[in-house]
Amino acid sequence: MSKENKMKKWILFAVVFCLSCLAGAATQAQDAKKPPKPALGPSAALLEEWNDLARRLTVIAEDMPEDKYDYKPKPEMRSWLGQLAHACQANYYFINPVLGKPFPQDDPDMSQLKTRAQVVAFVKKSFSDGADLIKAQGDAGIGKTYDAGGQLMRFDALAYGLLTHGNEHYGQIVVYYRLNGLVPPESRPKK
Repeated sequence: MSKENKMKKWILFAVVFCLSCLAGAATQAQDAKKPPKPALGPSAALLEEWNDLARRLTVIAEDMPEDKYDYKPKPEMRSWLGQLAHACQANYYFINPVLGKPFPQDDPDMSQLKTRAQVVAFVKKSFSDGADLIKAQGDAGIGKTYDAGGQLMRFDALAYGLLTHGNEHYGQIVVYYRLNGLVPPESRPKK
């Protein structure tokens, strides 16, 4: 290849490179002009967090092989299903005080959670009940107080407390998953 042809290729490369840089800068300038999405209101923000945890727990419940439900890293620990069921049952420590109902048992009746279909239905129901409550309260009810076992607590504090609890158990569920050689759905490459 002659020097002249090499020079033409380099010039062409430089022109294409500069044009692509200008196009990228123009796109960034356009994006910079777009105003950010408005912040969610208090109940919408709470509902978004609630639904995100519901989605993650539902997906992992739908994915776990049924023959791994009883897995425990150590005999004295809860099983994988015990962790999941406890996290979902605990949602009623938020829901029941608001509805004027007594607290639930710490753990659900495990005899009712043998099949994947039963487990997934339980996960979905516990979160659906909470989501319905958050929607019904709306922003106006976010600061109302309820008797939560001898202590008055705000609606949002009850909900966020159970979200924290659920996320802690989700983390344990993920560890159990990995100890079984499985990759949790949230950690898999997105399609």
